[in-house]
Amino acid sequence: LQRGDRVLVDKLTPWFGSEPERGEVVVFHDPGGWLEDTQAPEPNAVQKFLSFIGLMPSAEEKDLIKRVIAIGGDTVECKKNGPVEVNGTALDDKSFIFEGNSACDDQPFGPIKVPKGRIWVMGDHRQNSLDSRYHQNLAGGGTVSTDEVVGRAIVIAWPVNRWATLPIPKTFDQPGLNAAAAAAAPGAIGLAGAVPLVLWRRRRRTSPRRTT
Repeated sequence: LQRGDRVLVDKLTPWFGSEPERGEVVVFHDPGGWLEDTQAPEPNAVQKFLSFIGLMPSAEEKDLIKRVIAIGGDTVECKKNGPVEVNGTALDDKSFIFEGNSACDDQPFGPIKVPKGRIWVMGDHRQNSLDSRYHQNLAGGGTVSTDEVVGRAIVIAWPVNRWATLPIPKTFDQPGLNAAAAAAAPGAIGLAGAVPLVLWRRRRRTSPRRTT
């Protein structure tokens, strides 16, 4: 994403119980302290009106946009000169992080166990993103509650010459990432046919885009 882009956010599916998935680009409210030193531009009359009728987020709220790297129950870490690993499986992030950036050399971290109901987020412009890595001293240890998630960014809608979808990179499809979930699978199999709408997958398959 570039400064000035406008994105469409899927706010419907979370109403049916869907949770953020690894690899999704999500918009979320400031969990507290992430943007305290950031000066947001004063919204103009048009922005306030669009916010009032629901065509823009609240002009008074401070929201962020990052990529979900790990979800509740996952263990995530990244050593200097190494890749980000989720449940011991390395992510191939070359396809979506900003060109010339490293996976985490500016701020290695972990291993961190992500609590249930929370997510670990990172910007694609790794060397210019104050993401989960930089807020481990706050409540939540750098993770974000899923209750703070507004929705998934699915399309760059403006400017028109940059229209594009925001897919989940293929590296997040690796079977090893779901090692933690697989351990709980036997007890959950009985629910598989009961909630097909909730389990509907919001997926993708076009060229990946970057977050900041």
